[in-house]
Amino acid sequence: MKLLKTLFFAGIALLTFASCSPKSADLQTVIFDTDLGPDYDDVGALTMLHALADSGEVKILATISSNIDPLVAPCIDVINRYYGRPDLPIGAPKTGVNLGDGHEEKWSEALVARFPHDIKSTADALDAVTLYRQLLANAKDASVVIVTVGFLTNLANLLESPADNISPLNGLQLVSAKVKHLVSMAGGIPSGREFNVFMDTPASQKVFTEWPTRIIISGFEIGSKIFTGKRLIASSIAETPAKTCFTVCLRQDDFNGRQSWDETAVLVAVRGAREYFNTTRGRMTVASDGSNTWQDDPAGQHEYLSFKLSAEEIGRLMEDMMMHER
Repeated sequence: MKLLKTLFFAGIALLTFASCSPKSADLQTVIFDTDLGPDYDDVGALTMLHALADSGEVKILATISSNIDPLVAPCIDVINRYYGRPDLPIGAPKTGVNLGDGHEEKWSEALVARFPHDIKSTADALDAVTLYRQLLANAKDASVVIVTVGFLTNLANLLESPADNISPLNGLQLVSAKVKHLVSMAGGIPSGREFNVFMDTPASQKVFTEWPTRIIISGFEIGSKIFTGKRLIASSIAETPAKTCFTVCLRQDDFNGRQSWDETAVLVAVRGAREYFNTTRGRMTVASDGSNTWQDDPAGQHEYLSFKLSAEEIGRLMEDMMMHER
C-alpha cells in the first residue's frame, strides 16, 4: 500500500511538471517580415529564428518579404528548406520597393546557386496581405508577434485591407484583435533617417501613426554597435546558408565583423527585451522625408531599446544562434 501511494503521488508530481513545462505550453508565434536583399543581416536574423524554433522557443507562422526583388523569396525559401521547414508560407507584396543585393559580392545569387529551393522568383510568392489576413484570422486573440526587419510596406497595406471572405474584420480590427505586439528594426533614437523607414516613407508614417498595438523599436544605434560574422565564418560548422552568405560578404577590412541590426529584433521578438535591453516608452514620429524623432511618454505605445548587457555580450549570444546547423 505504501508503495502504491508513493507511485500515485510520484505520478501526480510528474503530470504537474509536464503541465507546467514550456514544451507543453503554447509556443510564442511569430511572423517574420524582411526586405532580405539590400543587406545580409536578414540572413543572420532568419537563421536565428530557425535556431530558436528548433530549441522549442517559438513557432514560425510565416516568412514574408517586404521587397519585390526577384531573389528575396527564393533566398527565404533556401533558408526555410535548409532548416527543415519547406512548407512555411512565404509571402510578398505585388508592388512596392524593388531593391536587390546591395553588395558587389552578390550573396543572394550565391545562396540560390548553392542551395535547393522551389520558389524561383519573388513574384511567385503568396500575396502578403492575403497571407497576413489568413494567419491572423486563424490565430488566437492577442497571440501573434510580428517582427519586421525591412520596409513597413506590408503592414501598412494590412492596416488598409477591408473585410473580406477571410475575415469580417478590416485590417486595423484584425491587428487589434490578434497581434500581441510588433517588434521593428526601424528608425534612430532620439532622431535619425534610417533605411527601413525612409525606403517606404508613406507606409512607415501610417504604421507608426495608426498601428494599434505596442511597438518595440530596435533603432539603428543598437545594431550599429553589435558585430557578428567573424566567428561564424571561422567556425567548423557545415556550409549553412548563413555561413555561405557571411563568407562571401565579409572582407579583410571588416575587422570586427558585420553590424547586426536585424538579429536584435528577432531576439526581442522571441525572448523579450528584459534580459538584454532596457526599454523607454514614448512615441516615434516619421516625417515626410522619412526622418524620425522620438518623444518620451510613460503612457506611450512605442518603446525603444537601450543596452542592458554589453553589445559584445549580445553579439556573442546572437552569433551562437547564427551558427545553428540543421
